[in-house]
Amino acid sequence: MSDVNSNELFSREDPIFEKKELLEINHLPDHGRIVGRDDEISALANALNPALFNQSPSNVLLYGKTGTGKSLCAKHVSRRLVDEADEEGVVVGVAYVDCAQDSTETQAVQTIASAINCSGTKVSIPDKGISTSTYYKRLWRILDELYDVVIIILDEIDKLENDDILMQLSRAGEAGKLERCKLGVIGISNKIKYKDRMDERVKSSLCEREFVFPPYDANQLRAIMEARSDAFKQGVLEPGTIPLAAAQAAQEHGDARKAIDILRYAGELAQTESADTVREEYVKKARERAENDRFRELIRGATPHSKYALQALAILSLENPGVDAFRTSRVYEVYEQVCRQMDSDPLSTRRVRDLLREQAFLDVIEQARQSGGSAEGSYTEHRLLEDPEVVKKVLTS
Repeated sequence: MSDVNSNELFSREDPIFEKKELLEINHLPDHGRIVGRDDEISALANALNPALFNQSPSNVLLYGKTGTGKSLCAKHVSRRLVDEADEEGVVVGVAYVDCAQDSTETQAVQTIASAINCSGTKVSIPDKGISTSTYYKRLWRILDELYDVVIIILDEIDKLENDDILMQLSRAGEAGKLERCKLGVIGISNKIKYKDRMDERVKSSLCEREFVFPPYDANQLRAIMEARSDAFKQGVLEPGTIPLAAAQAAQEHGDARKAIDILRYAGELAQTESADTVREEYVKKARERAENDRFRELIRGATPHSKYALQALAILSLENPGVDAFRTSRVYEVYEQVCRQMDSDPLSTRRVRDLLREQAFLDVIEQARQSGGSAEGSYTEHRLLEDPEVVKKVLTS
């Protein structure tokens, strides 16, 4: 029988955090806490402004690396639009879709319909069991019944399996699917070349405006974290903690999400060690955890064989210091070894080449065509854009 007093199992006071939710990824901060994106917020608001007059807003594509504030600004401006339109007697709705989770046309349209199906309509939106066309019919009915304007945010739009839903949304009005409701689409992508993959018809109707979000610099990252420093108890953060976390995130990615993760993890480490303050040493340890989590997020949804190919590239990078790019043939040789270790049948060279190309599109690796002269011809080299130690650790854990 345990001698532990049940009253001592849990701490009733948090010595480190005051409002930890300010450091959560899904937290939508108040306007005063959004730092370094005034121009982008103004430009996006300008594109959506016609909705205040019950007119069709512009469709928008937002580009930029992970953690540059794209989703944050899209959600913030949309939320402000709903409030200000209400004052003008215009009913605006917002639907948010994470296309990494809802990547098929059916999943995406079901999510949109569920999000905007508020009380006041008898239309039901089941999780499954009806056809894609039926979901669309019910979506159009809900839109016309309840709203004057609806903004649809498609986050990680490049993860959609095809452009079918973009075609439906961007042409719903002119195709007569909607009678009174106007639609605006905000597409968000980490891939600056995403538009090159789009169907030309979708491109012409969807890509009305495009905005690129640059990475944050160290000063902006520092301001972002200082704006959320009241997540901690007063006096808990040592003076060098935020500057160090900002400098590390700026040096590598300019990623605000990573910077905030580092700060949160540093606080959690201080908690674990029952420390009174969040010191710089915790920031250094937290950086490794944040880097691992960032890479896990980057390869979320990758197939096992995509991971085997990345693991092969990481092994080559670690075994060959000073060499950072490797031919497809060498990657494939090590990939076959990884498959044997995993007791899995290897795919063909051509299929592995396709998997590597997909990872290049996701900015996990970089590819370059090289010429070997008349004797060898041309070939492709692959280079990891991530720390090979991190890649190997994440893929083998």
